[in-house]
This record gives sequence, C-alpha cells and structure tokens, in this order.
Amino acid sequence: MMKKIVVATTSKYKQEEIKSLLKDLDIEVMSMTSFKEYPKTIENGKTLQENAIKKAKEAAKFFNSWVIADDTGLEVDYLNGEPGVLTARYAGEHCNFADNIKKLLNALIDVPFEKRTARFRTVIAIASPTGQIYLSEGEIYGIINYLERGAYNFGYDPVFYVPEYNKTFAELTSDIKNTISHRAKALQKAKMILKQL
Repeated sequence: MMKKIVVATTSKYKQEEIKSLLKDLDIEVMSMTSFKEYPKTIENGKTLQENAIKKAKEAAKFFNSWVIADDTGLEVDYLNGEPGVLTARYAGEHCNFADNIKKLLNALIDVPFEKRTARFRTVIAIASPTGQIYLSEGEIYGIINYLERGAYNFGYDPVFYVPEYNKTFAELTSDIKNTISHRAKALQKAKMILKQL
C-alpha cells in the first residue's frame, strides 16, 4: 500500500476537508502547498473530469508521488448546467466568491424557488507517478436560495439550500457537511480505491 499521497489543491479549505476525510487511512496525506515548489495547472478542460485528471497527472509527475485531486462544479438546472466547469471563475478570471454569488443571484433574480434546483458535483482523480488514474464522483442536490445565509463560508455555500436540513451549506456544521456533501461522497468512494492500492 502507498505510504503517502499529495493533495493537489491550493485551497486551504479543500486541503483540510480532504485530510479530515482521509485521516483514518494509514497514509500520510500531504498538502501540495507545503512544498517550496508545486505545479500550477491551467484548468482548461471542458469537463470536471478532464480538469481533475489533468491536475492529478501533472502533480503526480512533478512530485513523483501518488496524488489526489478534484474538480467541483455547481450545476443549476434553470441555467442549463451553468456555471459548471467555470464554477470558480463564473464572474471572471480574477473574481472572488462574493462576485460569483452576485452573478448567480442576478441570473436567477425573477426565477421562482421551485425552479432554482441545482446540484454540486465533485470528480476526484487519484494518479500514480507512472500515470495510472482512478476516478470517483459524488453529488448532492439542493436549491439556490434567494439570500445568503450562514457563517461557514466557502464558495457558493451561503446560497446552496439543502431542503432535508432546512439550511444552506454555510449553516451546516463541518461534521454534517463532511457526511453529506458532494466532495465527502466522492472521497468516501476514493477511500475504497485507496484501500485497495
């Protein structure tokens, strides 16, 4: 079994979430940003899967190590799946979370609640230094809320409403979110893969 795996993301939030969900494995989970140098992948894939694979492959080659990478998208039904692969850059190349949320809410300004359905989807790629690729996927369905709610702020979480909990993602504790989220579901499947490698 592998001894270590590198998490190929510069997002501290994602690093913490992935490390937390993999902590019970007998594998050293290292953040890419803990190294002095690391690859800066250009995410120009047309799908989440393409981006996840590209990130994992480039980092695995760079570090000569096993790597885990993800790409996540918010897909809004009324907007024909947008922002999708452009989720992080929805409002432009140098936008922030607030810009993205503002653009999304403006795009849905007159849309009734029942037509604001959406899903978060994560694709995880695990890559070996020799180019092997293993994939897993997770998703969760919700509704885009009219207003931002909650303090656990990351990405679109303040407006992604989960009916089963009557809360937005930003109102859920990390314990609950790490059980039901798209990334958590994808990581649970990834853990099963890692246990067999």
